[in-house]
Amino acid sequence: MKNIKLLNKIAKIGTDRFGADYNVGTEVENPDAIMVRSAAMHDMEFGPELVAIARAGAGVNNIPLERCAKDGIVVFNTPGANANGVKELCILALILASRNVIGGIEWAKTLGSEPDVAKAVEAGKSKFAGREILGKTLGVIGLGAIGGLVANAARSLGMNVVGCDPFITVHAAWSLSRSIEQAATYDEIYAKADYITLHVPSTKDTKGMINKETIAKMKDGVRIINLARADLVNADDIKEALASGKVASYVTDFPTEATLGVDKVVNIPHLGASTEESEDNCAVMAADELIEFLTTGNIRNSVNYPAVSIPHTGASRVCICHKNIANMLAQIASAFSSKGINIENMSNGSRGEYAYTIVELTTAIPDGVADEIAAIDGIIRVRTI
Repeated sequence: MKNIKLLNKIAKIGTDRFGADYNVGTEVENPDAIMVRSAAMHDMEFGPELVAIARAGAGVNNIPLERCAKDGIVVFNTPGANANGVKELCILALILASRNVIGGIEWAKTLGSEPDVAKAVEAGKSKFAGREILGKTLGVIGLGAIGGLVANAARSLGMNVVGCDPFITVHAAWSLSRSIEQAATYDEIYAKADYITLHVPSTKDTKGMINKETIAKMKDGVRIINLARADLVNADDIKEALASGKVASYVTDFPTEATLGVDKVVNIPHLGASTEESEDNCAVMAADELIEFLTTGNIRNSVNYPAVSIPHTGASRVCICHKNIANMLAQIASAFSSKGINIENMSNGSRGEYAYTIVELTTAIPDGVADEIAAIDGIIRVRTI
């Protein structure tokens, strides 16, 4: 029986993927795996049984990735599962950045005492006039699962689209419309775009990427959309730019104390993935990742260990989290050959200073082999299946 602890409400369609061999719930103790959405995990203590964490979503800022890697805890996310929900919100954000619809709606609520509401509307609506997105240039920073969908959708709405992603995958590139212009640098987007939308993770290289210096490179009256992470944008610098008119509007899905109540800022309460479909997709994908890892050791969509998977056709297998150091595979192989065990299949991958190896056997795992491997310098965790 495997124990799966839920730290947030996870869509039932996802938790239903676990069968009778799993104990799933919020009160589960000594979990083998955890499913989480937004719950903060940095101060949590993890038991020795924990081998995996699945984030039902893309962002993993709430999970201590490095500590997990050191302890041999594989962290998964669900890239692309909520992409359409965020894409649709981004299209809405483009409109909200262009037209003061929210201000107009709030003003309309005050017209209840007017003797002729229709006349009052016609007299006052000019205060909320905006602009159209047709023919304007959208700069998309980050062309992954979400950014690529946004770029294609904006193009179909008649916008000119220029995108930049230094780390774009072949799959993502093939998914883009041929009419989307490629920018070599972010500076090229800053210079060309009437609208800029951010679709990159929060890292040491992207935190504060929209700041006084980069805003100065943008067109006057640029409109900025941030549905990715709050700390991509320097709050003080964006407020200064809004006050001066350099930035016409800022739409964010991450309200903070610094942005609430600021003129020309639209604060959306983190609704990007808050659709029934997105929550279902993320839950199913996260559950399937955990089930595959717990039953076969295969890793797909991990954010702290490499993707390694091979068909489980043998009698048993040994799954090993270890440091990415020289001579490791030779030592692992030697632990089997010294006991006359033939390795049917073997796969290895690395991610930075960490690596993962699966060894497939045609026989049962003899006593002592796992302990011998665990004793090798640089081995973090050994699981037998």
